[in-house]
Amino acid sequence: MKIIHISDIHLTVPGEEMGGLDPHARFAKALADVTKNHADATRIVITGDLTHWGEVPAYEALKQAISELDIPVRLLLGNHDNRANFLTVFPDHAVDANGYVNHAETINGVRYIYLDSVGGKTHAGHFGADRIEWLAAELSNATRARLFLHHNPMPIGMPAGDQIALVAADQPAFHALLKEYSDRIEYFHFGHVHTPVHGLFQGVPFASVPSTGNQSIPDLNEKKWLKGGAMDPAYFVLTIEGDQTMIHQIPFAWEGEIGLYGVEWEDWAKEDAAE
Repeated sequence: MKIIHISDIHLTVPGEEMGGLDPHARFAKALADVTKNHADATRIVITGDLTHWGEVPAYEALKQAISELDIPVRLLLGNHDNRANFLTVFPDHAVDANGYVNHAETINGVRYIYLDSVGGKTHAGHFGADRIEWLAAELSNATRARLFLHHNPMPIGMPAGDQIALVAADQPAFHALLKEYSDRIEYFHFGHVHTPVHGLFQGVPFASVPSTGNQSIPDLNEKKWLKGGAMDPAYFVLTIEGDQTMIHQIPFAWEGEIGLYGVEWEDWAKEDAAE
């Protein structure tokens, strides 16, 4: 089974740039690549920062962009999003009892849990007691689960970026759930950091995906400034078979030369300069 993980598309009012790029063109190119090469995917999951300024026309453009896809899309909110405006354009989208855009579904016996980690007028993540209660109920009723959210729920060793991770007050309860249910959480996936980071936390594997726009340059020392640039974007293809997960990073916007190389020993033999 394939799951396409896309994040941080940062759509604007059409015609407006974001970071010197056209985010709509980038997103369209990513979707075209998915449609061409991964039409057999089970889901496309977009983990937040659907828009850059949370504006209704940007959400309308998103709705139009995904309207003709044959692959079902799951949408999550990020710190650049506006929950009210999102629900204005997607009024039938699932929300929990408290109005957060927390939702879940079961695919091939695995509970896919999509989290709303957005706070008010802050770039840091929030997941307070009411959201923890909802997640705990989902995990307690699942035998296998996989989590998707926008914010990194723990520090990842990038001091500037870690200031806008899940807030310190909300981390202990989230971490406790990961640890308690590590026997059934197969992976957690997030965006937000605009760079690939992989590892194991509280006994659970995790992976962050690059953005379709500008990319972060990881700095393990800088404490104040986020660093980034217009490096090539990417999305992930998650290939999931039973309890095995493979993650491939797809540089969908690369326009440079692409070579074809043989795999036989002789294909790599050094030519005799004397001949």
